Parts: sequence; C-alpha cells; structure tokens
Amino acid sequence: MNCRNLIRHLMVIMAVTLGFTTFQPVEASAQGFFFGGGSSRSVVGFSKRHSPRQIIVSFGDRRLYYVTRRGEAISYPIAIPKGSARWAGVHRITSKRVNPSWVPTPTMRRENPRLPSYVPGGHPRNPLGVRALYIGSTMYRIHGTDAPWQIGDAVSSGCIRMYNNHVIDLYRRVPVGTKVTVTWKRYKSY
Repeated sequence: MNCRNLIRHLMVIMAVTLGFTTFQPVEASAQGFFFGGGSSRSVVGFSKRHSPRQIIVSFGDRRLYYVTRRGEAISYPIAIPKGSARWAGVHRITSKRVNPSWVPTPTMRRENPRLPSYVPGGHPRNPLGVRALYIGSTMYRIHGTDAPWQIGDAVSSGCIRMYNNHVIDLYRRVPVGTKVTVTWKRYKSY
C-alpha cells in the first residue's frame, strides 16, 4: 500500500471511529468521505475545440470532463486503469444502468480468486457503485465505486471510476449516444 492510500485508509478509520461519517442507504454508500487533492466536481474553462454534450476522459489529468458549452466543462475526479489495462479511443455511450450488477471477468478471478462470482445491483460492496454508463462495444464503463478513497489512483481493470454522487450527476446529464473520447492527453482547464 502506498503512502497516499495508507493516509486515506487511516482517515476513513478515524472518521468512522469519531462518528464523522454521513453514510446513507445504497445511493451514497461510503460516499461521505471527500479527500483533498481535487476531489470535488467543478465547472472549469475548457478547450473551445470540443462541442457541447460530450465526455472527454483524460487519464493524464485523472479527470472526466463533460462539456456543457463551448469553452466550459464540468470536471470530475476519477480513478483510472492500472498498467496493462490502459486504453484510449472514441466511442459512444451505448446503455445506462441504475444499480448495475457486477460479474468479474475470468482474468480478474484468476488474479484474485477470493472475488465473488456475482454481486447484485444495489449491494453496498458492489464495485460498480450506483450507476454505470456503458462505453461502445468495449467491456468498459464509467461507473461509481464502493471504494471512494481510490479516486485519483490507477486501480481499475479498464473502467473509469467516479464518486457515486458524481456518477449520479453525470448519469442525469448524459443520454445514450453521447460521444466519449478517452485519451492520455492532458487538458489545461482555467
């Protein structure tokens, strides 16, 4: 465990011990914690070359940008894929799910045999969290998480993880068919 994750875990333990949590049923499970370092959603100035109503995922910035109008976007912090799971491309949102169920891939189960074979939607330990937006014909999704302390880190097997309250916000804004550009390019927001 790296130092950053250790600090996050200790903060979670302290918050739970001291009763500073704001846990709510399933919709916001484990989402009462917000850590420093850009964990908040914000409206930012953005490249004017991108048209409104599209998603730009910057693994370089570890941010997802939803372009609201030319020159402006909502910026959300994300967890990104680790090592060999990194990818890039242009796709569309092909479907959306509320409280999606999760089935780990055979590769995930080989890497971690203790993983369950299935986690039902709405379960507080579901790694997809409370919403999922499916990307093109890939097996990847933009989704919530049951481990909010990992936002900002390279931890996933290819998916883009968000805080549950952020993915709920994005889910409401984004229809099926929305363009999604996934890149390692960094964006200067202002």
